[in-house]
Amino acid sequence: MRLALLASTAAFALAVPAYAQTDQRAAEATGQDSPQQTQAEAAAATLDTGEIVVTARKREETLLDVPIAATAITGTVLENRGINSVREAASLTPGLNINSDGTGRAFVAIRGVGVTLVQTVQPGVGLFIDGVYQPNTSYLNNPLLDVERIEVLRGPQGTLYGKNTLGGAINVITRQPGNDLEVRLIGSYAGPDDSWLVSGSVGGPIVKDVLAVRVAASHRQQDGFLRNTVIGGNANPFNSDSVNATIRFTPGETTRLTIKGAYDWVKGVNTPYARVAGPTDYSRNVQFNTPNTVRFRYKDANARLEQDLGDHTLTLVGAYNERTSETADGEGDFGPINFVRSTGGDTLRTRTAEARLDSKWTDTISSLFGLFYSNETFDAASTTTIVPLARSVPQTSATEADTYAAFGTIFWKPNSDYEVALGLRYDHEDRSAKGTVGGAPVPEAKLKSNQWEPRITVTRHWDREFMTYASVSRGYRGGGFNAPTAPVRTYKGDSAWAYEVGAKFASADRRFSLSTALFYNDYKNYIGLNSVAPSSAGGLVTVDLNAGDVESYGIEIEGFVKPVQNWTISGGLTVMHARLTDTSPYTAITGRLLSSDRLTFQPDVFGNINSDYTIPLGDKRSLTFNVGATGKGKRLAATLNENTPTLLKGYVLANSSIVYRTGPLELSAFVNNIFKKKYFESYIEKTTLQLAGINFPGAPATDLGIIGDLRRYGVRAALRF
Repeated sequence: MRLALLASTAAFALAVPAYAQTDQRAAEATGQDSPQQTQAEAAAATLDTGEIVVTARKREETLLDVPIAATAITGTVLENRGINSVREAASLTPGLNINSDGTGRAFVAIRGVGVTLVQTVQPGVGLFIDGVYQPNTSYLNNPLLDVERIEVLRGPQGTLYGKNTLGGAINVITRQPGNDLEVRLIGSYAGPDDSWLVSGSVGGPIVKDVLAVRVAASHRQQDGFLRNTVIGGNANPFNSDSVNATIRFTPGETTRLTIKGAYDWVKGVNTPYARVAGPTDYSRNVQFNTPNTVRFRYKDANARLEQDLGDHTLTLVGAYNERTSETADGEGDFGPINFVRSTGGDTLRTRTAEARLDSKWTDTISSLFGLFYSNETFDAASTTTIVPLARSVPQTSATEADTYAAFGTIFWKPNSDYEVALGLRYDHEDRSAKGTVGGAPVPEAKLKSNQWEPRITVTRHWDREFMTYASVSRGYRGGGFNAPTAPVRTYKGDSAWAYEVGAKFASADRRFSLSTALFYNDYKNYIGLNSVAPSSAGGLVTVDLNAGDVESYGIEIEGFVKPVQNWTISGGLTVMHARLTDTSPYTAITGRLLSSDRLTFQPDVFGNINSDYTIPLGDKRSLTFNVGATGKGKRLAATLNENTPTLLKGYVLANSSIVYRTGPLELSAFVNNIFKKKYFESYIEKTTLQLAGINFPGAPATDLGIIGDLRRYGVRAALRF
């Protein structure tokens, strides 16, 4: 039976061993940081490995027990790999695809589901920080600070994580204060674009077993690899400062109160597209007549109270999240001619409250029930100026959304071998939008939805090393509003039914691990396509649409193998077929056809592989050599061309590092994109500009592209004690 279930992945497993999962216990329940590391990292450092523990189902479970396709990456692995954002961490996660075209924009999907192309669309992959929902994808580009681990859950997670998780959920878990004093300092420098990072954290007890505090801060900046040939200088610089603090109060053995605050300052660039002649013209020259600078401020405050009540645990969570942006002088036409300029800013505020009760009723039955509420407000004001006409058009937009939800899951374990989990969530959402154009109000728009999101999972543990599972679930994402200047004001939410079977195996000595999942998604009212149209205020306006239906299916594998004690090979692979099956709604709204049934920016094949070999030098010293590669297959560019699709070439990026460890000190040298591979991070085919009227004498419409980072090499130092 075991061989039969794993046989379908054997060919892939031999080619690319799957990525090592986390080996770090959840710190939330204990209030202490765990010294454990991921299995791949532990092997590389010749450390012992232990049980793999995650909180994917809002309770501590070993990864081998969790009937979800999940990946967890520790903060130490992120640091050692030189990964500074969730977007970069996606390269180590099967099924997760993220790319970006600006500081405040990221395109994210899991298994082709939940695609988000612009920030005004609600995320289709839920993003959480310490379990608190983040309403916008811009955080995916922000620097990671004092992170314990990232958990990525693939497939709809609505029963436990709510709407907007139809593709899956990403939970960033930060380090928590405990009884032991801990200090971490990290600094790195890389060229040739003067990329450097410095961060530090300190945590420990104020009153042992009662009160503990942790504070962290970081600064990151880089010049980037793009140049502005019109006004000179760097076209894609990035600069950020972050700080957070956590207080943990444990007045007794049954009560835990955690309070956290965070503040991020981010300065970057909006959509730094270069004009290119085609998908093999890797130009780094941006022709903007403005720096197109954008500034973000992120504020976050949350509190979590956990109360043990015998066989029940009550958890109460309250959170406030605020993101503001400001563009003082924005580019509106992507070209050297000073034709369209824009200024403006916005503020997104989200308030959430959640209560859940985790109960053990008998030795065979347990449950998790809860209530959820969120209030979201978004206020934006901007002015678009047509420079040759000296005509300026101000516009404002204000939206508000209230979401109420009730959820529950019953876990039944008739014996030690089987588990059946039945989950259901009900979401009610009210959304409204107002706005003005040129001082004149536009009609108010409203949306209302009532959605049920069920999930059933059956798990079989064949022994302590091997398990299989099957699940059926439904995910939903709420609809939204286009700008007041757009010709189409509203679009409704999309949804997906997901079917999955999986198997997980870990050898008794934990020197080999393999997880695999087969999935099928039936995706309705797909929001992931959009169009652009002339704005009533002048220039471009993005129009989000329900484009039709999508079918996606495929296979994922991940795991690791230790051929010898000090050598670990780890990796992951996704092979996926995600295609539009009905585009008639798109044609009905736009009057146009699509040149391809592919999904924008979604490759059919992508994966990663890493090899770590450690040479012990004695007396707590070691030398570790790492070689790794990440890659994506060909992808469809953003295009409105009706006849010829624009496909971006696939690519593989090779990375390497040498790490010397002596006691608490770690010194490393690294090279990313060793072979200076050229590839596009984002791409817009020229029909988009032509339809929007951005086609001027002397500066005709062309394709637009953002080239990915070129070779970067540097040094890193870390001190942990």
